[in-house]
Amino acid sequence: MTFYTYDYLQAQQHVTQWVVALGLVLLLLGTLVGAWRYFRQRYRTRSRDLSIIMVLLMAVLLGIQWEHYLTSRTTAAQSSQLLPFIQAVAVDHHLKPDQVLVNSTTLADGMIIRFQKRDYQVHLNADNNSYTLTRAHVINHQVIVKDAEAKNE
Repeated sequence: MTFYTYDYLQAQQHVTQWVVALGLVLLLLGTLVGAWRYFRQRYRTRSRDLSIIMVLLMAVLLGIQWEHYLTSRTTAAQSSQLLPFIQAVAVDHHLKPDQVLVNSTTLADGMIIRFQKRDYQVHLNADNNSYTLTRAHVINHQVIVKDAEAKNE
């Protein structure tokens, strides 16, 4: 079972945003280079055809990147709900947020959290404003902890 630390979840949000932004900038630069080549040598058929293919490929890749960006934005929004939850659990149990581990990167009913070497199943109300913890016992005791500092992804 894989558990994630507070620092890991916080770092993942920023990494995802930078990757998406970098991808969009690279696609924009590729499109500009293709357009420049097309206008510079527009009378040469080969160059024109290659430039048109490059622009069409960039448009397809930009569409795929945009879909990925929308999916990442939704996931980041769900992950951002998880960080205040971890803070609330830490406050309620007199812990530091770094001592609370979760087995999901998004806030979900039924996820498992671990603190003080014990596992608990989370039950959320309909609007995710309150929670109940029930002691849980995991079957597989081999645990992988993903932390931002350990860089084990």
